[in-house]
Amino acid sequence: MHVLILTTNEDAPFMNQQIAALERLGVSFTIQSVGGETGPAQSRSILEYFKFFPTVFRESTNGYDLIHAHYGLTAPMAVAQFHQPTVLSLWGTDIFGPGEPVSRVCAPLCDEVVVMSEEMRRTLGRECTVIPDGVNLEQFYPIPQEQARETVEWDEVGYDVLFPYSPDREVKDYPRAERIVRTIDGLLEEPVRLRTVHGLDHDEVVNYMNAADALLLTSKSEGSPNSVKEAMACNVPVVSVDVGDVPEQLEGVNPSVVGTNDRELVEGLREILERGERSNGREAATEISVERTAAQMLEVYERVA
Repeated sequence: MHVLILTTNEDAPFMNQQIAALERLGVSFTIQSVGGETGPAQSRSILEYFKFFPTVFRESTNGYDLIHAHYGLTAPMAVAQFHQPTVLSLWGTDIFGPGEPVSRVCAPLCDEVVVMSEEMRRTLGRECTVIPDGVNLEQFYPIPQEQARETVEWDEVGYDVLFPYSPDREVKDYPRAERIVRTIDGLLEEPVRLRTVHGLDHDEVVNYMNAADALLLTSKSEGSPNSVKEAMACNVPVVSVDVGDVPEQLEGVNPSVVGTNDRELVEGLREILERGERSNGREAATEISVERTAAQMLEVYERVA
């Protein structure tokens, strides 16, 4: 089977992990990405998306079995061509953010829609397949914390709470994470630091994950955040707001906390730091390994093709 991928971000780690796992199952891919520069404070112009239409038209005639549009803003190009069936994968911000109208209009025109969580399915309000992004258990695994701390050169006394996103990404709500950690820093005898880690090679993240005492997620919206599953695979405790599929993923994972307000987040994170224990998250993470989720996606491809 040969699949044309349309994407706004050809470097997205979770998409590329899925592609690699599907290639091991015999699927081949060609990737086309929307042009133009992007960044935390920079978005593509509408012109770049319009220029993507003829690119897709030309490429879609090259004998593909189907077209897989990753992210809602690539859906118009996928459904505008008449050569191949289409699969649309929604990532979260294309349902909960400004791109939602485009996703909602295009979803019924696709042969199958894949979302990351039940919350996304309910929000979209239509039949679709729920497949969370899988975690690569060979890339994310437990490392002794002191060994990881030496690798990333975190040698200060106290606690380190990981925030694995750029503070400039508004949807991740860095100010709330900063507020939570600042509050706990005033409650414990030893200092509590919020460590922001972003822009690294994905292979390096495992060391920072294992060096942390906990991962903190304060996002305003999510689909199925990979950072939570990567922390689970490393047995790192997670403290998160009730967002996306996090409550489902953390069910039975201890210690970990899902809070609905700042007080619950503070109390939960404080307790985890004081306990100083790793979680049993890796056991749960095996249920969402990238191999399992890729096999589910292959079933979608076979139905559509």
